[in-house]
Amino acid sequence: MSVSMNLITPKPELLHDEPMSRHTSWRVGGPAERFFKPDSIESLQDFLSSLAATTELYWVGLGSNLLVRDGGVAGVVICTLNLPTAVERVGETDVRVGAGVPCTVFARQCVRWKLGPAAFFAGIPGTVGGALAMNAGAFGGETWEHVDRVETIDRAGVQRTRSREEYQVGYRSVSGVATEWFLAATFAFSADQDADMTDIKAMLRKRGESQPLGKLSCGSVFRNPPGRFAAQLIEQAGLKGARSGDAIVSEKHANFIINRGSATAANIESLIETVRDRVVASSGTRLQLEVRIIGEPAEGSAAELQGENPR
Repeated sequence: MSVSMNLITPKPELLHDEPMSRHTSWRVGGPAERFFKPDSIESLQDFLSSLAATTELYWVGLGSNLLVRDGGVAGVVICTLNLPTAVERVGETDVRVGAGVPCTVFARQCVRWKLGPAAFFAGIPGTVGGALAMNAGAFGGETWEHVDRVETIDRAGVQRTRSREEYQVGYRSVSGVATEWFLAATFAFSADQDADMTDIKAMLRKRGESQPLGKLSCGSVFRNPPGRFAAQLIEQAGLKGARSGDAIVSEKHANFIINRGSATAANIESLIETVRDRVVASSGTRLQLEVRIIGEPAEGSAAELQGENPR
């Protein structure tokens, strides 16, 4: 049994100098030199095989967990949202899902099928592909705890199926073949007759009570250090409400940075560094980023004048 999430038939799109502010949850970011939105695996394969081997590639889904600098991105950004989005039951308790499917949609379908533990995926504000790339988690669950195998594509357009054992997985980190990207995954769950939409509703309610939902953010900015919580360290450093331009540390959850409407990527990055420095000074702990930062500073910005390199 499979369920398709596409309601209309998309077409492949290739855009030039496309503002990444349209494609990130912070709503900031300069232009991508080329922005490609494939409508099928075949159109993605054709496009990848046409690129020079030296072309920089970046992948994006819903654009959470991503900060694109104001100077934009040289190379190609590939958006997975129009790739096949079927959620397919491939065994009694196994589910295959495309990388472009939002985690919340995935969670709801698994719960309908009485499979678990899958409800925690509703707390991940991104796509399955993004969750795979960083071993995203929520409410005590982690993506790769349930992965059986993944389907990948390389820059020549060659598809492969790889087992869970071919990847090194840690807290918010995954490493495997550096030049392959996730197209789909098969998850191994268990039958759970108690699984119910009330589980998801309870999780989302809890998330809404503790996190600034509905605001322009990327989700959690920093990873939790071993045995500690990044938000607690940031709050103890007196940083709730700290600002840079129109970027502000959330008063509700200190591990969230909010764009109040007109922040730049430079504002957000400056605030990130301020938080890091102040937390080191107050606790001796240097917070590690959960958010990815890509691209170049805007010409003439402080970061550019200091010779700062992209992370």
